[in-house]
Amino acid sequence: MGVLVSSAVPGLRCPEEANIRAPESVVSLHASFITAGAELIETNTFGANRHKLRAQFLEDEVEAINEAGVKLAREAREISGRDVFIAGSIGPLGELGGLAAVERGPVFAEQAELLEGRGVDLFMVETFFDLDELATAIEAVQGVSRLPIVAMLTFDEDAETFGGVSARHAVERLTAYELAAVGANHGAGLHAALAALEAMGDGRPLAALPNVGLASLSGGRVIYPHATPEYFAEFAAQARALGARVIGGCCGTTPTEIAAIARAVEEERQPTAPFAAAERELVVSAHERPEDTELARMLRAGEWVTCVELDPPKGGTYESMLSVTNTLKDSGAVGFVDINDNPMARARANALMAAIAIERSCAIETIPHVTPRDTSVMGLQSQLLAAHAEGVRNVLAVTGDPPHVGDYPGSRGVYEVDSIGLSQVVTRLNVGEDFNGKAIDAPTSFFLGVAVNPSADDLDTELDRFRQKVEAGAQFGMTQALFDLAYLDRFEERLGGWPIPILVGIFMVRSHQLAVRLHNEVPGIVVPEDVQNRLRNAGPRAAEVGLELARELYAEAREKSCGVYVIPPFKQPEAALELLGSL
Repeated sequence: MGVLVSSAVPGLRCPEEANIRAPESVVSLHASFITAGAELIETNTFGANRHKLRAQFLEDEVEAINEAGVKLAREAREISGRDVFIAGSIGPLGELGGLAAVERGPVFAEQAELLEGRGVDLFMVETFFDLDELATAIEAVQGVSRLPIVAMLTFDEDAETFGGVSARHAVERLTAYELAAVGANHGAGLHAALAALEAMGDGRPLAALPNVGLASLSGGRVIYPHATPEYFAEFAAQARALGARVIGGCCGTTPTEIAAIARAVEEERQPTAPFAAAERELVVSAHERPEDTELARMLRAGEWVTCVELDPPKGGTYESMLSVTNTLKDSGAVGFVDINDNPMARARANALMAAIAIERSCAIETIPHVTPRDTSVMGLQSQLLAAHAEGVRNVLAVTGDPPHVGDYPGSRGVYEVDSIGLSQVVTRLNVGEDFNGKAIDAPTSFFLGVAVNPSADDLDTELDRFRQKVEAGAQFGMTQALFDLAYLDRFEERLGGWPIPILVGIFMVRSHQLAVRLHNEVPGIVVPEDVQNRLRNAGPRAAEVGLELARELYAEAREKSCGVYVIPPFKQPEAALELLGSL
């Protein structure tokens, strides 16, 4: 309904708005499905709960949209003259982070009461990707109604939800509720639904309403595959043989597919071949006992760590970056290099790819920065898995400079997660699952670092976020550039001691102008007034005084931290050796 309504009625904020803006289109679609042979139709209310409508500024229309949804379905039934069932469609709340668990139940209950009040025959509680949320919805509906419920989750081709719950486990959990049927809808297509049915089969009535297939975009429109009626007829036969008693379709389904299903059911069509789902092979043996990175080993052994920060190239070659890295490594004073990820929101080579090139060509461990700014959670996982396959093990999770502060003022960051969420992504990959908790083929063995700013203006927030990063799995930290280690002492005191090893950031400043700019323009960096004064009073000797300041900070850091990373002067990374080489 949602796909077809949105295609028929332009400018809808959500498909359910058509119930009050274009009711004739909704009735027409219902009637076309009934004519095609449907014996059960669903109200156009899938996303008509208060929480989702609020996001579209339709919160005041909750009652009107739901009641109209039932009214229009009943009108279509009367027009057709056929005795079809009308199911009240109830979908999930969208994202689980938007409402606390105790708040979700009343939202489902409100919608169920509205739908029953207008005369639905049953409820389709459908397209849930989280088993806990589905259980909440079922309990909420049963708390206000005694009508039958068909409960459906969304599965992939491995018969698992996005959260990694198997269809077998799901059906076992749902036996605690009195349900008319359980099953699979939406998802990765017909085969995925059949795989879920096979796993669920235990004699109870099942339901299968899959998408036509995987959607794609064309000219701004959502396009579904051109599945033939014969393909759907075979699906219906297979579903029926696996125990399905409610058979239909979700996104991309039209009256043509419903007609094919209806004929197959009426004719009691048998499958042309038994359904078989292939088992996925897991590759874990190579990663059962991951070795420590050199960085992890040194920090665990209490050895002093020295690192230099590099910016990846703006151009399409690594030549200069690799040459610099070899110089740093050959000095014997630098143990690691950390690599910025598009610093100052200016496009450079990807930090993870640069890390691969450095480790392959220069034989030195890297600490690439990874930010959730530029890609989705799926993209972050893809990049991390590829980097791991190439041998990169140390990573630093950072928020990243927002795009509008750099060369792309009209751009917005992705930020599906923040640096805490990114830390959770890495930690879950390390235990062999994706961000949703679904098993991956082989676990990773990243050594996870996080950023911390002891000189932050809002120290309470920074302390809280650092604690959350540690809880998310952080194994070491790297501070913002510090020009006064009293900030480090204050933060450690408030924290009650460092729970993980810390590397201190030392910025090599060569002029008073740069110090002033850093203090006034770069978020998170504090250059104390006495430091600014020393550089100003040095006049032409500012570079020498800057090196003296760096040496003083280095000496103090040796007493208070596990190592340092040096931020060299702009476009002069070898200058870090003036500090580290002389020590």
